Amino acid sequence: MKKTFPMEDPKHKPARVAEAIKAEIRKYLKRERRKPLPEEVDFWDFDCRAGKDSNSAEIIHVSEILKPVDMAFGETWESVYIEILAKPGHRTKAEPKGPAETE
Repeated sequence: MKKTFPMEDPKHKPARVAEAIKAEIRKYLKRERRKPLPEEVDFWDFDCRAGKDSNSAEIIHVSEILKPVDMAFGETWESVYIEILAKPGHRTKAEPKGPAETE
């Protein structure tokens, strides 16, 4: 999803517009995670960017994807740009932690 969301709507209050944007983002993430996984893939990972527009968008983690919407609402931006691209993810094994070695 690459989309610029307007922060103003004549029919809705600004707080409700922000909530509607967040709901659409959550709905998109749920839909993408439900898709069947290809062979050798553990989960769906996401590349995310957000900002005032596509040129000023910064890379962020998927867990922080709703924060720019709150920032746009608080700073009264005209619009907020959200980009979410799904990609295959592979789990990595954590290295076992053993007892500390002393000399």
